[in-house]
Amino acid sequence: MPSMLVIATTAVPDHLRGALSRWTSEVVPGIFVGSVSARVRDQLWRAVTDTVGNGAALLVHPAPTEQGYAIRTAGTRRRVPADFDGLTLIRMTAPKVNEMQSPF
Repeated sequence: MPSMLVIATTAVPDHLRGALSRWTSEVVPGIFVGSVSARVRDQLWRAVTDTVGNGAALLVHPAPTEQGYAIRTAGTRRRVPADFDGLTLIRMTAPKVNEMQSPF
């Protein structure tokens, strides 16, 4: 049975955006929304993780959890999902040294 999914992408190759737009609608740049089966969702996510490159991606889809959804991520990002007693919370990681600006 189809269910809704949201895929958010940042700095991914154009061919990946094209592949995602075959199954979903790009409602704003980098945000894809669709209603697909679990099999198609997993195949799309496999394509994302295989080609994300230096970019980042996030998938949100329905799941039998307390919150009613699950989060998957690919690539490097500062916001990382973390399990906290069965709830998925977002943990911020420290910026890399080259991302921090020197006060001097």
